[in-house]
Order: sequence, then C-alpha cells, then structure tokens
Amino acid sequence: MRVLVIGAGGYVGSALTGRLVEAGHEVVALVRPGRTSVAGAAELREGDLADPASLTAAVTPDIDAVVHAATPSGDAALDKAAIEALTAPLRDGGRAFVYTSGVWVLGATGAETAGEDAATDPIPIVGYRPEIERQVLATAGDGVRAAVIRPGIVHGRGGGIPAMLVQWAGEDGAPRVVADPDARWPMVDVDDLADLYVAVLTDASAGTVWHGVAESAVPVRDLAVAAGRAAGVDGEPRVWPLEQAAEQLGEPFAVALALDQSVGAEATRDRLGWSPKRPGGVADLREGSYS
Repeated sequence: MRVLVIGAGGYVGSALTGRLVEAGHEVVALVRPGRTSVAGAAELREGDLADPASLTAAVTPDIDAVVHAATPSGDAALDKAAIEALTAPLRDGGRAFVYTSGVWVLGATGAETAGEDAATDPIPIVGYRPEIERQVLATAGDGVRAAVIRPGIVHGRGGGIPAMLVQWAGEDGAPRVVADPDARWPMVDVDDLADLYVAVLTDASAGTVWHGVAESAVPVRDLAVAAGRAAGVDGEPRVWPLEQAAEQLGEPFAVALALDQSVGAEATRDRLGWSPKRPGGVADLREGSYS
C-alpha cells in the first residue's frame, strides 16, 4: 500500500513509518512547507491541518490509505474540517482512513476495565474528541474503511509522557507524581502501537474502534519510582498537589496526569491478532530506553 501519514515525523508517526516500511508498504509523509525529509518516507507532500484544501489535494488516487497520527490542534472546528478534507477523496472507494484518538476519552473508569465498547466520558483536555471519533466512523457509511485507534500512555524510545517523569525526578532529586500515587495508567510501547496500526490498516473492518493498550492499569507510583531510577535517584514519589501542577502545566493536562484508568484491549487482541511483545512501562523506564 501507499500510505499517506499525517504526523509521520512525530513520536508515534516516526515509529509507524518505520514499521510500515518494514512491512513492505510505501509511506507518503504530509509535511508543512519547508521540511525536506522524513526518515523512511518515499515521498513528501506539503500540507497543513489548518488548510483543508491542502489536505484534500494530498489524498490523490494513488494513495491506498491515510493515517492521521498528528497531535490535535485543540480547536474543534479546525479538526473537524481537517477530517472532512482528508476523508472526502476516499468516499466510495473502500480505501482506509485511520484516526488516532486516545484512552482519555473514556474518563475515569473506576474499578471496571473499559473495553472497546465502553461509553466515552472525556476529560476536558480531550473534551470534543469523541465528536471527531463519531465523525470518522460515520464515513464508513460513505465507503471509507474508517477506524479509530485509542492508544494508552505511550512509552518507548526514551520519549512520551514517561520521559517527563524522568525529567521531573532529575530536577527534584526524587520521583514525582501528580495528585494521586494510586492512580493507574493504561500503557503501550510505541513500537507495539506501530504494529497495531499496520494490523488495522490491513485487517480492520469499516466503522471500528480499537484500543492500543498493552498493560491495562499500571500504578503511577511504580512508574515514578522507575523513572527515578532512570534519573539516578531513589525513594518514594513526592506528590505534586493538583493545584500546583495546574499552575505550571495547565489545568487540563494536570487533570489528565492524575486520571485513574483501567482500559482493556481484549477485542483488539482477539479480532486482529495483535500481541504486544515489548517490555512494559515500568521495565522500560527502569532498564530500557530511558536508562
């Protein structure tokens, strides 16, 4: 397949690009004007999520599938317009469109583990994203093989939110958690997640939602302690009160970091044969890519 990847140079997108190439596919990277290369991409096409016409122009008949792996803008109208622009050329053609959402749309899950069919209850930082999910899935009725992937907290390659935990520990001389050390995060390695994208592009039916979660509920305390070790410090985590964290990080992001979730991916594993095999989040922090 020739796959147009939006966000190909980003944290998740770069891992995805590499995996697509390994699987024998050809990546066409959508880039902003002025960028001259993306590792692994066979072709670059200029476009901008704020310019719908440039997005539609990039989805030419030779493109077999489109993956949206870029960070949302935070502007609901802009993101909705981008989805419309990217999917319009795909209608009635049976070509694939994969949108990257995230588990924060599920909100606090309590004692239950939220599966792929769980109702959404988004926290403020992703408040409008369920609307985008519904917009994407609705295109299945117009002949688009549309799917949504909800990754957990992504780790691996020394990046993502876990890298922030390492930075905090190094700055403080002790591990740090926001608000609640008993909170739990669903986790996934970035390369396992890349494998899932390939499986969805290859095998997923239209109008489906998939969870990119390898570990359902990892205690944030354990992640923080492991991040401390990666930074060369030991000890119990220091709790950063939510109000103080919000002053520095912004309230929406601080609330997200304090969110307690348990999220499963049983249907994703069963129906797509996805089998994450990289080390878990704690092991990766303690002795893997963050060390």
